[in-house]
This record gives sequence, C-alpha cells and structure tokens, in this order.
Amino acid sequence: MDIETRVRRRRTGGDERGLIDLEAFSPVAHVPEPSSRGPTLERLLDHLDPALDGRLPPNAYVHGPFGAGKTAVVQALFDHLGSLSTEQGGAFHTTTRASTAPVPSFVTVDARTADSEFGFYQAVLDGFVSDAVPEHGVGTSELRERVHDQLSAATVGVVVAVDHVGEPGSLSADRLVELFASLPSTVAWLAVGRDPPAEVSLTEYTARSIRIDRYGRQALVDVLTTRADDGTARRVLAYDHARRIAEWADGNAHHALSAAFVAADRARADDRPAVSEADVTAAIRAVPRQSVSLGRVLALPENKRRVLASVAALDPEERTSVSATTEAVVADPTVELSASTVRRFLYELAEVGVLERVQMETTGKGRPPSRVEVRFPVTVFRRLTDRQ
Repeated sequence: MDIETRVRRRRTGGDERGLIDLEAFSPVAHVPEPSSRGPTLERLLDHLDPALDGRLPPNAYVHGPFGAGKTAVVQALFDHLGSLSTEQGGAFHTTTRASTAPVPSFVTVDARTADSEFGFYQAVLDGFVSDAVPEHGVGTSELRERVHDQLSAATVGVVVAVDHVGEPGSLSADRLVELFASLPSTVAWLAVGRDPPAEVSLTEYTARSIRIDRYGRQALVDVLTTRADDGTARRVLAYDHARRIAEWADGNAHHALSAAFVAADRARADDRPAVSEADVTAAIRAVPRQSVSLGRVLALPENKRRVLASVAALDPEERTSVSATTEAVVADPTVELSASTVRRFLYELAEVGVLERVQMETTGKGRPPSRVEVRFPVTVFRRLTDRQ
C-alpha cells in the first residue's frame, strides 16, 4: 500500500451516502489479491517455481494458525497460476522470465466438502477437466479409474492443493496420503492445515513445510480498510474503528472480518452510511473469542445448518440443556426433523466444536445438565445463509 492511500484512509470521508456491501467483509470470501501477504506469496512461489518451467514441484505442507489467511493466499495464487496452465503448448512470459514450456494445471480441493474418497476424486476431476463431473450415479472405483486415466494423460502434470486438512469432519492427513498414493506420478500436492509439521504424518512425504504466521496488527488494519474501500460506495469503516477491531482480533483475519461484518450490518439496518463506535463495541461482543471458522459451518449439510439456525435463534433459557434445546428446535417448523435426529445432530455438532456443551452448576444429585452454546458469529451466519 502506498503512502497516499494510507493518508487517504485516515481522513474523514465525504458526505455522500452509499449502500453498504456486507459481502466486502465476509470472512468466507477471498479477494484476488490478498492484502499484506507479499512475503508469504514469495515463499510459495519459491516452492512452486519449477512449475513455471514446465516441471512438477515437490510435495509441500503449508501450515499456520486459524485466521492467518492460508486459504486466501493459496486460493488466489492457484487461481492465477491456473490461468497460465495449458496442455496445448502455451508459453509463460514475464518481464524477467520467458519460457516456451507449458505449465502444469493447478487444482484446489476443500477437504471440508471433499471429505470422502468419492468426494476427493470428484473434486480433483472437476478442477481438472472442463466437462461436467458426476456427483452421483457412478461408483467410487469407477470414478477413481476416470481420475487416474485423465491425470495420467496430463503431459505436464497437475498440482493439487488440498485445504483444511485435518480439521474435525475433514479429510485426515493419513487419509490424504493414501488417496494421493492412488493417483499417478503426474500429480504433485500441497496440503494446507493448522497443525505444526511435527504433529502431521504427511510431512514424511513432503519436501518442504511453509509456515504462514498470523497477521500483524497493521497488516490486519490494511485487510479491513482494503475490503471496505473495495466493497462500498464510500468509506464505511473509519481507520480508528478498523484499528480497534484489529487490536481485538489479535492477528485473526476471520475474527476481524466477522466483527467488521456485524458492525456494518448494524449500520445498514439503521440506514447509516458508516459504522459507529457503538457498532464496533457490539460487534466485538457478538463474535465468540473461541469461534470456529464460518467456512466450516457453511460446509455442513443443509439439514445440520437448519438445526444450527434454529439453535442460534433460541433464547438462553431455551438452551439450558440438550433436552430443552432439542424440544425447542423440533418445535421450529423450518427444521422438520425428529427429536432423535435433532439430539444426535446437537451432540455431533458439539463434538466438532461448532456447538459447545457447557456444564451448569447444580446443587442437586445426578449429572448436571449441559447448556448449549453457539461457537460462531450468529449474525454473519444468518446473513450468509440467507444468500445461499
């Protein structure tokens, strides 16, 4: 970011009013050019450099804490490199490099949704071929053969990035290694996860581990102000408000964007053109410090998302136990699930951290009930769900 831009963002905006675009602050939306991630992009490009000469890079593991922007950087880079891909003999040129060799294809897979063998093969094939890939109606073994045949015919090769490896409900690291072992040698892979290399078995099969650190405070301010400038008709988020959110978020871009989203939503609901100090205060309170990724929540099956929406709408006194929560959710006409199914979902969602069962204090005998708490920003979840 240049000095002129930094000064402009600190100045008071004009008097014109504009519609607030909540999508600009969506924590699950990623921009083509991630802010303040130049050194990280360079490290990734150092690793992927062989591909620019038409060769497959070795396997690698990209890791870092929740909210460090791993998905944003890897997705943006693979989208750009994918535009250079060709199997028809195209060339890659920059001002410092010219190569007549075609580059490999670049494919991204989300382990949250491609969480089975069939889903993995389907996602890899869908990212590689232009034809429609069947989501059902074929067996896993048949789909595996299709993937093998297609990738074996790739003269340059394919680089596959698999995001969110090892999260609850996603593909495990061990399973991912097994799946890649079933693919031909024309495939290289880049696994992306949160666990440090020492705790991930797949690093035995990688040549390099690349760490992405959490955002610095100023870098996170830049992320927020860039999103605000790009997605609104005028500056909706003042620099001081962005700085306050960044300080609270402590390097977690997911939490910072969620808080900015909630603050902007409050301003829009009141037909105000900009976020106020009160909006920021309320927004920070509305984002659980231990929030899980909303991307993980939105990747859940539709029936579980309906249950979550119903739970999120309940008053605290309706969530004093799993039984009370189940009863209240079943009474919701939008859910249309049995009590046994709702109860099972509540326990499953608590196991993966999307909900939390907080044991309540009691003076009586027997096992105390568990209050059900939501572990994601409800306002953001509701707005994003409404848009799906």
